[in-house]
Amino acid sequence: MQKITFLGYSKNETTLIIELEQRNCLVQTFSRKIDLSDVKGSDLIISFGYSHILKSDFIDNCGCPIINLHIAYLPFNKGAHPNFWSFYDGTPSGVSLHLIDEGIDTGPILYQKKIKFDHEKTFAETYKRLKKEIEGLFIENIQSILEKEWTERKQIEKGTLHYIRDLPKEFRGWDTLIEHEIKRLKKIRGI
Repeated sequence: MQKITFLGYSKNETTLIIELEQRNCLVQTFSRKIDLSDVKGSDLIISFGYSHILKSDFIDNCGCPIINLHIAYLPFNKGAHPNFWSFYDGTPSGVSLHLIDEGIDTGPILYQKKIKFDHEKTFAETYKRLKKEIEGLFIENIQSILEKEWTERKQIEKGTLHYIRDLPKEFRGWDTLIEHEIKRLKKIRGI
């Protein structure tokens, strides 16, 4: 039985914990900031919706791989609010599973998928779709993830990085219509 440490979302917020348990994994979950004692004996750490930065000392000494699920098509839109920035910057939308290293969303990519939006009109709708897509990508590759039989691909392009503070203070919220809100924000900023 593999011991999986799942950081971020709870069982009520993602189907992935149940998927792991159905594959005979012992899953412990944390949303709070963790330390090395919390992950002792873990075979794998999965970060999805985790709001704390893992420091290099933790990464170097945890004793197992750490996979992050990021709702962006890396190397674009590393960091905070990737869904917003893909529309604002006109960069590709997608989802990526990558290994965590010392940088912010800079680790080697394991799996990723570009996403085209068809009927979604608000940021909230696109976020919901991205979350569903990344869960699907994880489940599609769950066996190779658990067996650690993946192929790492280094991020070679520079891409983009945004912090929480970068979100325009004039942003009206996640339920706004994307096309109108982006035009409005760019007009305000003289872009």
